[in-house]
Amino acid sequence: MPAEENMALARRFMEAQVRGDLDALDDMLAPDFVNHNKLLRGQEPGRENFKRGVSAYHAAVSNPNIHFEDQVAGGDKVVTRFRIMGTHDRGELMGVAPTGREVTNRAIVIHRISEGKIAEEWGMGTIGAKLRGQRLEQEIGERERVEQELRVARRIQQASLPKEVPTLEG
Repeated sequence: MPAEENMALARRFMEAQVRGDLDALDDMLAPDFVNHNKLLRGQEPGRENFKRGVSAYHAAVSNPNIHFEDQVAGGDKVVTRFRIMGTHDRGELMGVAPTGREVTNRAIVIHRISEGKIAEEWGMGTIGAKLRGQRLEQEIGERERVEQELRVARRIQQASLPKEVPTLEG
């Protein structure tokens, strides 16, 4: 395929991801698609797990939109630099509870195209680091809440103790 057609396919593919359009992804993914992005422990690099990841993102983020910044093609590969923005308000994302905040992923991906289909993807983005930071914030908040509850419980326990040690007969 000519470079322009490959670039258009890569853009349509990423737009379908942002929309959560699994049928469109099915049409564009090669049967033996391989996802080379960092996977979760035990996650396979194939089509179905890729689509599960897209579904998880779409279930957690509302109003996602994509902005393409740069794109180049050579041979059977297309490199795209882009950013995706949305509001993390629907559900858990990568272990982070919904924050209601806008989340932006700035990323660069490489797609290998074979016979008009996306055969492989490699990518690197900023969302993982941002979400780890938010998860840390949530864990710190939870820890502070538990420590506050323990302080209150300690005060209640101490208030219920007698002022003097009782003497028992015998």
